[in-house]
Amino acid sequence: MTADLNFWLTALVVGITILLWASARLPEYVTALLFFAAAMLLQLAPASSVFSGFASSAFWLVLSGFVLGAAIRKVGLAQRWANWLVVPLSQSWPRMIAGTVLLTYLLAFVMPSNMGRIALLMPVVLAMGERAGIKAGSRGSVGLALAVGFGTFQLSASILPANVPNLVLSGAAESAYQLHLQWLPWWLLHMPVVGIAKGLLLIGCLLFLFRAQPKAMQQRDSLTALSRSEWRLIGLLAITLLLWMTDSVHGLPAAWVGLAAACICLLPRVGFISSDDFANGVNFRTCIYIAGILGVATLVVDSGLGRMIANALLSVLPLQDHPSFSNFAVLNALVSLLNFVLTANGVPAMVTPMAQELANASGFPLLTVIMLQVFAYATPLLPYQASPVVVAMGLGNVPAKAGLQLCALIFLFSMLLLLPLDYLWFRLLGYA
Repeated sequence: MTADLNFWLTALVVGITILLWASARLPEYVTALLFFAAAMLLQLAPASSVFSGFASSAFWLVLSGFVLGAAIRKVGLAQRWANWLVVPLSQSWPRMIAGTVLLTYLLAFVMPSNMGRIALLMPVVLAMGERAGIKAGSRGSVGLALAVGFGTFQLSASILPANVPNLVLSGAAESAYQLHLQWLPWWLLHMPVVGIAKGLLLIGCLLFLFRAQPKAMQQRDSLTALSRSEWRLIGLLAITLLLWMTDSVHGLPAAWVGLAAACICLLPRVGFISSDDFANGVNFRTCIYIAGILGVATLVVDSGLGRMIANALLSVLPLQDHPSFSNFAVLNALVSLLNFVLTANGVPAMVTPMAQELANASGFPLLTVIMLQVFAYATPLLPYQASPVVVAMGLGNVPAKAGLQLCALIFLFSMLLLLPLDYLWFRLLGYA
């Protein structure tokens, strides 16, 4: 097969895959399997690229997150923690949604893994909803699940180590330009818009799309003392959280810490869940979907398709040679467009090495071009662009249509309302 034919076949397969995910015409895992089959039958790339998603840390974080979530439910910790939250949060639906979103943001300060936070929070929040009379599978339950997923992914982008795309961006900036991005400047730049304003927008959109009437609880249930299994699981989770929080000290990636914890949960007599619990508690459909998303992103980069798309867009972008809101919006649009084919994890790896060219063309400082990516990749138009959102939808049994509605609504209002605020904040801090 000639190089040109291979290139255009890659573009065709990637385009069809993304279209199927975006339209939800097929179950997401079926589309992922079709992608694997087409890429290998057409010999578009080596198996190491096509199936790279299965070797990625994100895939194993997803799998271990499902196992930890199943263990938390099995031993009763989800119900116990939900019992503590249900009285303050059940007094009204807005309070329950706002409280859930706030929990996702606060937890991001101490726990660096999106997948880990979702695995920890999802069973607790859904159990809290059920305690307040919100039945599983109802619109209210779907809203709570999406509050966990969107709050965890979108708001954590304002905290440097709490989000995989942030770490990719930081690493790419260091390797390409020897820029060492620091926690406090990052947080001060992104917290007001990506953290607080986006959180308020998320709460408003959730309340608009998903309505429920929780039963106001005035007192907590009287529960029995913690069982031996609960104490052991609390100990395991505490150690796991400690290792996740101190990954910069010991150097152990969060994925392998999570995998080790999941293995302990599965051990006979030592662990907490049986083989049947594992089969029922792990959503393998979502795992295959995540591997497919990551495989597509790798294929796009390795084939040169991403570079070609970026250069083609750069050649037609209406950039002025001086800093302006127009240039700021155009560069955000570039990142948003690339997000369709690279997804959030892949965008900073592709855009950051091009940042100097974009800075020269737009008149912005190099650091500004690097940092403005955060708003764009933290605001996906479709759920597949953010794998933690996909995982949350799987854990919470969220219909594809509900996730699409929320994603599109937040994207629309983010571009109309928050993007100008982001530009003004960049200017106030001297970045633009």
